[in-house]
Amino acid sequence: MNTQPLLDALDIQENAARSQADDLRARSANCRPDCGRPRRTSSNPRSPGRPSRALPTRLPTVTPDLPEHPDYPRILAVFNKVTGPLQAKDVCQALDHELLPKNRDDTRAKLKHLVKLGILTEADTGSFIRKQ
Repeated sequence: MNTQPLLDALDIQENAARSQADDLRARSANCRPDCGRPRRTSSNPRSPGRPSRALPTRLPTVTPDLPEHPDYPRILAVFNKVTGPLQAKDVCQALDHELLPKNRDDTRAKLKHLVKLGILTEADTGSFIRKQ
């Protein structure tokens, strides 16, 4: 049994997860250190106090959950490796899909779905780039 494609797919998913974790770390650096911690309302040190009634500020969601298709993490890994815009045919080549119209259309639909999720932006008609 050839396990290399599975290992390659796992590497791509790991790279995408690392990228997302780095983005979360960068965003959390802007958070207040006391955000979400309960505050003491009593001056009595033995009293556990009650948390403040004010809700802590919530962080915006970084990346919505990706659909359950194995191509989505692979597509994000392709965009993590490049700096310029890509077209659907470029992504197809990077994913080792044949350059058939069906494959390009399927990839274009996935790219447009990632635009709707706020992960990619469409720079020009048919050209997609990672959102900064």
